[in-house]
Amino acid sequence: MTRTAEGDLRDCLEDAFWSRHSNPKSGWSRTLTGPLLLLALYRRSWRLFVFAVAFTALNPVLFGRPDPEAESWMKRAVEAERWWLAEGNATMNLGWPNVLNVANVPTFCYALLAAYRRQPVRATVALAASMGLKFGWIELIARQYDESQA
Repeated sequence: MTRTAEGDLRDCLEDAFWSRHSNPKSGWSRTLTGPLLLLALYRRSWRLFVFAVAFTALNPVLFGRPDPEAESWMKRAVEAERWWLAEGNATMNLGWPNVLNVANVPTFCYALLAAYRRQPVRATVALAASMGLKFGWIELIARQYDESQA
């Protein structure tokens, strides 16, 4: 396979991934994986944990391409994330709004730890904070994406 063919294949696969992931069903169902992971750790259910991890990995390709004419916040969010990454903004640049996405990591890790330690209030509060940070980051990059398209 030539280098060009490999690049074409990679571009094709990447486009298929992002276009399917932009289906709002993909994005919204993916928000359930955090609570599922916490529940699995809290209950020590390794089957549920494996299911949640597998679902997280497979989720972006489980759903078909969305209607190109349909608009939704989640579709716009995924398109913005793709644009954000393509623009090179995913580096460890701690500028705004990346600070929200970076802060999300230890917050979610703490939620996992609290669930494992069977501290449901702490796990729930940390999960809510983590989701708030993620949704805040998504909304901010979606606004920047909209400005770039205007």
